[in-house]
Order: sequence, then structure tokens, then C-alpha cells
Amino acid sequence: MTGQTEDNSMTERRADKDLNGKRPLKIALTGGIGSGKSFVCRLLQARGICIYDCDDAAKRLMRESEDIRIQLTQLIGEEAYQDGRPNKAVVSKFLLASERNTEAINNIVHPAVARDFEESGMSWMECAILFESGFDRLVDKVVAVVAPTPLRVERIMARDHIEEKMAQEWIDKQMPTEELIQRADFVVYNDGTKELEGQLDRLLETICS
Repeated sequence: MTGQTEDNSMTERRADKDLNGKRPLKIALTGGIGSGKSFVCRLLQARGICIYDCDDAAKRLMRESEDIRIQLTQLIGEEAYQDGRPNKAVVSKFLLASERNTEAINNIVHPAVARDFEESGMSWMECAILFESGFDRLVDKVVAVVAPTPLRVERIMARDHIEEKMAQEWIDKQMPTEELIQRADFVVYNDGTKELEGQLDRLLETICS
């Protein structure tokens, strides 16, 4: 971050984006695994902000959408669904087998989630893979929740009961924190030392001004 330090608890970027003031801003919260993104979302929800959860939506649409069921069955096979519900083991195995498989599933599910968000009427979304999915095109501003890697590793190990090596591998598969910061409009530091509520106060004040 040129000309800025981590002491700034919330950083604004791309301030020159033309928003025209014609509609409520659409805002996305993103962050790597273990950053505490979901915790920050809960703090915002406690303030009365409704947040669209892209991950939950994807799971719901895979259960409920007949179109997605047909496409996934054609892609993976009849075993992709069991008793009318996605067969998590089969779908996960297919998805993790190759990047090509992951892309094929994403090409089915992501457009449905994007449409669902736009039809939801919500202004905020939570999306772990915001830039990777291209969902950043759906919003006006991006808020990145970040934390130091050692702390993220500790959180992941405690939450998922896994070894340090695996936790680090999960982090390494995601967008580097430095790139996330560069591409975001605002940064919330969830490192256990900087007070979160104050950062969110400043975030909302800036967005609403």
C-alpha cells in the first residue's frame, strides 16, 4: 500500500469511482480464510445491516434449482445428487480433482448466485472469492477483512481441528493479502489489537457520507 501503513485501521481506495448517487451503494465484504470476515459480518448485522451470504446462497441454489441440478448431473453424473439433494462427497471429489473441474462447476453455480443476489434487493454481500468469481463487478465498493497469517493459521487450526501445515496450505491457495488490500476500497484489520467497532463506525460513516 503506497503511502499508507497498517496503523490505518480502515483504508479507502478507488474513491474516484463514479456512483452518481442514483441508487444505494452495493458493497461486498471479502477476506481470506481465518481473517474473521464472517465475524465482521455478524457485527454489521447486529447494526441492522442485511448481508447476502454467497456461500450459503450457492448451497441453497444447488439444492433448490432444477436448472443447476440438471447441469451438474450432466457434468458429473447421476451420482451428483442423492435423494434430490447434492451428494457432497461426490461433488467435492469432482471439484477438487482438477482446476478444470472447479471452473466447470463455477460456470454453472456462479451465474445463478449473481442473479439471485441482484434479485434479492440486498445492498451488501459476503463473498470469500469475490475477485476470483468476478462478483466484484456486481458491487460499487469492496471491504477487505485482513489479519496476519500466523493468527489466521491459529484460527483455522482451532476452528477446523487441523494441523498447521494444512491450514497454511489453505491460505496459500487463496489470493495473497497484499493483493486483496490493493484491490479493495476499504480495509478492516481484524488482528486482535485494533478495535473493530471503531473501524466499522468509520467505514459506515464514509460510505454513508
